[in-house]
Parts: sequence; structure tokens; C-alpha cells
Amino acid sequence: MSAEHSATIRTVTDEADRQTSFPTSSKHVRFVDLSSTAMSALLDGDLPAASNTAGVALTEYFVTDRARWLWRIRIDQMAADPRHASWIARQAVTGPEGVVIGHAGFHGPPDEAGMVEIGYAVAPDFRRQGYGRAILIELLRRAAAEPAVKTVRATISPDNVASLATIAGFGFVQVGEDWDEEDGLGLIFEVPANRSC
Repeated sequence: MSAEHSATIRTVTDEADRQTSFPTSSKHVRFVDLSSTAMSALLDGDLPAASNTAGVALTEYFVTDRARWLWRIRIDQMAADPRHASWIARQAVTGPEGVVIGHAGFHGPPDEAGMVEIGYAVAPDFRRQGYGRAILIELLRRAAAEPAVKTVRATISPDNVASLATIAGFGFVQVGEDWDEEDGLGLIFEVPANRSC
């Protein structure tokens, strides 16, 4: 992400913060773009090249089978429509040194109804420390800053106690269920993008 683009997103997010009340977190994260070039290097298992392209040090967590499955999907999305890139793949980093603690984004840009679905993962070494909550806050801020976004969705396995706990207190309401061949049963939660918590 260029410094100019980052400054623009931050300014928009600051304005959204003034208009919408968000829960807080003791942890702070920021997002760094993960380009298709970096994702391709990750698919090849080339962490040094991926890290160099991304501008931050990526870890083995980014070349697990599950991560590679995601990078394949995201590369295909970006190839089909480059406008998806600004929505779908970012590294979540913390601290001035830019320690990568996971990845986050949306499944794509807003659909025709203005809905975006969040997706994020926290690397094992950083779990149960509040980073999931911090990532969720940043995703909700990004959604609130975009006029086209009306609804934010989260689909979570009923067995994923940590993720269910993370969304608690953010105003999400269960609106249905979904079955996915990869992930199985998912509970669908939604919250208005411009809600006031």
C-alpha cells in the first residue's frame, strides 16, 4: 500500500470514527496490502520473496495448506476483477516494527445489496491476546467508511467458540445458516455497517 493510499484510508477511517461509536481494544493493528505477486510467492513456498514483496516479514503460517488454499482463491478473484484487490487480502500487523500477526479482509467488494463478508485469521502465536478483536474493529471501521457498504456479515462455525466470542458485543445478529463443502456448517451473523455500538 502506498503511503498516499494509506493516508487516505486513515483519514476516511478517522471520519467514520467520529460518526460511529466502536468498541475498543487494548491491541492495535493496521493492514498492509498483500499483492497477487506476494501471494504467488507464498504458493511457491518462497517466504523471503513474499516478505520482500509485502514489505514485512511473513512467517510459516502464511504457507500452511489452509493459507495456500486462500491465496489461490484470492489470486483468481484479483485476476478476474482487479477492483477486488483493495478489499480482499491484507496482512494484519502490529507495533512500529510491523510484526505480522495474521491476515484479514473481505470476501470481495460490496454486493448489489451493499453487503460485505469479513474474513480474518490470527497466527497461533498471537491468539487469545485480543488481536482478533482488534482486527475485527479495523474491518468494521473500513466497512463504515465506505458509503456503498450497508451490511457486514460474518459466517462462523458453531464450534468456533473463539470467533463467536470475538463478535460478541459488536451488534451482530444471527440471520441464518450456511453449508460449505470446505468448512461445513456456518452460522451467518450480520450487523449494519453504520451501526452505533
